Amino acid sequence: MIQFQNEDFTVFESQLYKTTSVVVKTNDCVIVVDPNLLPQEVQEIRQHVNRIRGSLPLYIIITHSDWDHVVGCGAFLDATVIGNHLLNKVDKHQILEQIKDFDDKYYLDRFYPVTFPQVDIPIMRERHVAKIGRTTITFYQAPGHTKDGVFIVIEPIGLFIAGDYLSDIEFPFIYENSYHYELTLQKVDNILSNHPIEYLVPGHGNISTSKEDILKRKDEALKYIQELRYCIKSNSDSSYLINHYKYWREFTYSHEENILLIKKELK
Repeated sequence: MIQFQNEDFTVFESQLYKTTSVVVKTNDCVIVVDPNLLPQEVQEIRQHVNRIRGSLPLYIIITHSDWDHVVGCGAFLDATVIGNHLLNKVDKHQILEQIKDFDDKYYLDRFYPVTFPQVDIPIMRERHVAKIGRTTITFYQAPGHTKDGVFIVIEPIGLFIAGDYLSDIEFPFIYENSYHYELTLQKVDNILSNHPIEYLVPGHGNISTSKEDILKRKDEALKYIQELRYCIKSNSDSSYLINHYKYWREFTYSHEENILLIKKELK
């Protein structure tokens, strides 16, 4: 389904996990970010791209290597792929197996090959700037959730795409390092100060058009990490940190995984 649309970009929302995909059209190019998730949903995104592309060059940007964010890339084999240079070093076989396990579980057939994208333009450094005509894309390294994440800012439309950060429906899911996650969140103020941000799109959940709301999401994520760390140090119950989330039953496992990871960090 379409969650948001204006003359510059469209946000598609999957029925699963409220996962978002973004299609941007400028005078210079068409950009697809994290095409996902169900086969029909990927097909709708592909059809939308076909309608608006014309003769424009097509780019795929991957925010990070989680399977649900790369699952639709095989439908865009005609695109140039941009992503963190670390994407070329992940265990691609394991990620593809996660996709195949998911599809087999629900008897899903896809109209395109299930492949892990080969990055054509690797993001090697902090604040990497790519220019396509008058379209400027700025990338910030975003480790913590995974080690291969990036924040994406697309100008002149003022679009900030955050991957699996700054969600309004999830607390931090920390797969790599909680301290790195905090440092990534601390980049948000700098991004808002240095770019005329008008829109935030998280990897899961709802778009934001308010800087105040973006900062609130950042502060809530930082608070979760810091309070969880305190609960672990003091050997106290931390369930209160997730009980107010709508989907807390599903989130319990991720919360427990966060506890295990932070315990290891504190040793």
